[in-house]
Amino acid sequence: MGMTALEKIFARASGAKSVAPGDLVVVNVDTVVMLDSSFFPSVRREVVKVHDPRKVAVIYDHFVPAPDEKAAAAQAYGRAFARRFGIERFHDVGPDQGISHAVVADHGYALPGSVLVCSDSHTCASGAFNCAARGIGAPDMIYALTTGQTWFQLGGTVRYDLSGRLRAGVSAKDVFLHLAGTYGDHANCNIEFGGPALADLGIGARRTLAAMGAELSAEFVTFEPDQALIDYVKARNPAPFEPQYPDAEARYLDRRRVDLGAIEPLVARPDSVIRNSVAVGAVAGQRIDQAFIGSCANGSLDDLAEAARIVAGRKVARGVRFLVTPGSQRVYAAALKAGHVQTLTEAGAVVTAATCGACFGGHMGVLGPNEVCITASTRNFKGRMGAASARIFMASPATVAASAIAGSIVHPGEFAGGRA
Repeated sequence: MGMTALEKIFARASGAKSVAPGDLVVVNVDTVVMLDSSFFPSVRREVVKVHDPRKVAVIYDHFVPAPDEKAAAAQAYGRAFARRFGIERFHDVGPDQGISHAVVADHGYALPGSVLVCSDSHTCASGAFNCAARGIGAPDMIYALTTGQTWFQLGGTVRYDLSGRLRAGVSAKDVFLHLAGTYGDHANCNIEFGGPALADLGIGARRTLAAMGAELSAEFVTFEPDQALIDYVKARNPAPFEPQYPDAEARYLDRRRVDLGAIEPLVARPDSVIRNSVAVGAVAGQRIDQAFIGSCANGSLDDLAEAARIVAGRKVARGVRFLVTPGSQRVYAAALKAGHVQTLTEAGAVVTAATCGACFGGHMGVLGPNEVCITASTRNFKGRMGAASARIFMASPATVAASAIAGSIVHPGEFAGGRA
């Protein structure tokens, strides 16, 4: 019986000849990613050994720069931890810091065919690199850190064959909203993406789809590898790797074809993304207080470039806060060099340091009571970004940027060309 890409990754990592849905698989972990949140007293444990410091990365992202004394103390503890165990892949506040999944992408830590774990639920973002990546709980993180192993019960896989090309103003976030609205959740399942459209789907777009797999309740999200992916990783990490391709006879729970050219800009209404997507026109005119672009899903250079294109020569509407958070300081530097930061700030946006920040309601953009936000981030459930009475609409960076200019939710086509 043939295997999916994920099943072949697990077979390699466990030493088994083959694995199948339902199997309990013990795997060797290739990369363990720890965050600043890993070092808060409520979750940290006294570690006396690290299995292999070369397989560990420590990346500060959730509370960066430290917004309070507790965060500062946790980060100080983490710095001592990294020194104690000789962890060289340490990304402290500075030019090489950022949201963990973006930093992993910047440095090619998620090698194709490998297993990566982290405590964050959007770790599946690294599945864009043909990597079996998943968020796990604190006890399992400690076990992986100290023994180099973890375990998973393997579920079945839904395959999406992508064809066609995205139209102007339509992005991978709209593709996700289409999947969430059409197919609902994928609980206890894995997702595999492939098909001819990959040739025109950039790495940033793939990362958006992979990260948002968490919002479909998928266990793992993997992309079929191609030359663009292999070249991307090789340019950032000299370590050897073995990409895993699905067998032609692989068995899937379902195989679905998606024509990217048929997808239009969509918006998820507040409190859920599952079967809650509508065309922009259905909510057009909804007044907003805040517009946000950022997170591991939508803080890429492509996302910032799209936002800058929309707002060029225009001004953010009076009474609207437009916040833009790059996924990493490397993305920030590239956006600065390209002129995107200047374009955004001249329009009235506030470009912040790279952090999870507003996405999880931590800092740098927390919502107040009864405020309305349109966000290109990861989640829109009640209380996610601040007050429980706030309403959060989710959309693509283009739709968010256009809405910031209009002062209400609007189709991005209204401002498609930008102005010189």
